[in-house]
Amino acid sequence: MQRKAYVTGTAALLAALLAGCSGGSGGGGAADDANPGDAGTAAAAAQPGRYSTLPEPCGAVGHGTLDALLPGIRQIADPDQRDKAYQGEAELTYDTDRKVGCRWKVPSADSTDRLSVDMERVVSYDNTVSDDDQARELFEQKETAADLPAASDTPSAGTRSESPGASPSGSPSPSGSPSGSPSGTSAPSGADSPSGSDSPSGAAGPELQPRTLSDLGDEAYLDDKLGASGSTAAQRTVTVVFRTSNVVVTIQYEEQPMAAGAAPDSKEMQDRARNLAAKLDDALGS
Repeated sequence: MQRKAYVTGTAALLAALLAGCSGGSGGGGAADDANPGDAGTAAAAAQPGRYSTLPEPCGAVGHGTLDALLPGIRQIADPDQRDKAYQGEAELTYDTDRKVGCRWKVPSADSTDRLSVDMERVVSYDNTVSDDDQARELFEQKETAADLPAASDTPSAGTRSESPGASPSGSPSPSGSPSGSPSGTSAPSGADSPSGSDSPSGAAGPELQPRTLSDLGDEAYLDDKLGASGSTAAQRTVTVVFRTSNVVVTIQYEEQPMAAGAAPDSKEMQDRARNLAAKLDDALGS
């Protein structure tokens, strides 16, 4: 009887071992089944941005463009000093593939001009957020910080009413209604700010107010600020920021006149800054 009990116990032990081996094989199959899901997640990861590097910023601005932005550069008599002025001063950076910048400062007989160009290549470390979306968020943060006037507050000359009491479609609107200018308070058609004066934001007329730009990069805006005037000359700062894919470019152009009470021309400075922005946008696209 004792021998029979021993045989029965051995059989039970073998059965348990066989069951364990079978369970281990099944666990391996479950792990294999998880692989297709992981591959699907990787395939659904957001795509990287278009740009994987940045141009050298000081060399990205040509001599002709610098001549227009910094008139005093051509007044430098010493050739070595003039060449140094053209070269600009590179911003300190620890990764030229991620963020670069260059600065120029040139005095002239009439004013001192400063120019800065900054480029940032945005990389998302979240697999569900693309580089472009991350760059878009950075651009929106800059635009929000600029606090641009609402679009309705900065009408362009092409969308203004033909007469104070007419709506944009040409049909009369009731006096004082939201679609028309209040009677007796609007300027004549095509009139801007009084000659020689600036609006509170620092731009001379509605078409030169800080605003978004539709003809530059994927999205862009322009800011224009005039410092307080008085016994000294007023400094004007024009900023253009644009995004192309995962690169955000910031241009800041400043002019400080020498003559007391003088103010730099808004349109002239905006045109120069926008021209530079267009060239940098083309250079990124090439």
